Amino acid sequence: MGKIIAIAIVVLLVFVAIAGVSGYNRVVKLDQGVAQAWSQVENVYQRRSDLIPNLVETVKGAANFEQETLTRVIEARAAATQIKITPEMLDDPQALQRFEEAQGELSSALSRLLVTVEQYPELKANANYLALQDELAGTENRIANERRRFTETVQTYNTAVKSFPMNMLAGMFGFAPKAYFEAKEGAEEAPKVEF
Repeated sequence: MGKIIAIAIVVLLVFVAIAGVSGYNRVVKLDQGVAQAWSQVENVYQRRSDLIPNLVETVKGAANFEQETLTRVIEARAAATQIKITPEMLDDPQALQRFEEAQGELSSALSRLLVTVEQYPELKANANYLALQDELAGTENRIANERRRFTETVQTYNTAVKSFPMNMLAGMFGFAPKAYFEAKEGAEEAPKVEF
């Protein structure tokens, strides 16, 4: 009878060990998925950042173009490219918020630039400008898609590390929930258009 209990305990311990290793490996895989999804977000933001110098140079060629608008775009790009988020920082909502604020400032500066360009018919007809504008629009769509994919990946990871009994294992090995992108304050309100 003693041998049967000992064998049962050993079998139970082996089962617990296998389940623990399997659970740990699953969380590692999900964590790496979040890091990979974040890498893609950074990739498309970098693509946008790389397009901006060409756009600025094309716009500079227009006579009497507002230098202040160009300066704002250049400064916003510089600020946005200085903020780097490592995969280890993805569980820090404040770091993600700082990154998003800098990217939002750049988006805002680009929007002002594109609105200002509307006053320059010769620039709107420039083939280089039109091609860059199309590239920028496509990149903005890629940014939205990669952010959505990142958020979905974070949701899957967070669900795993917060679910019982995985939450105990995740806590033992330091796997913390990751931060989501959050909409800017006031984003739920439609913009006012005045003519």
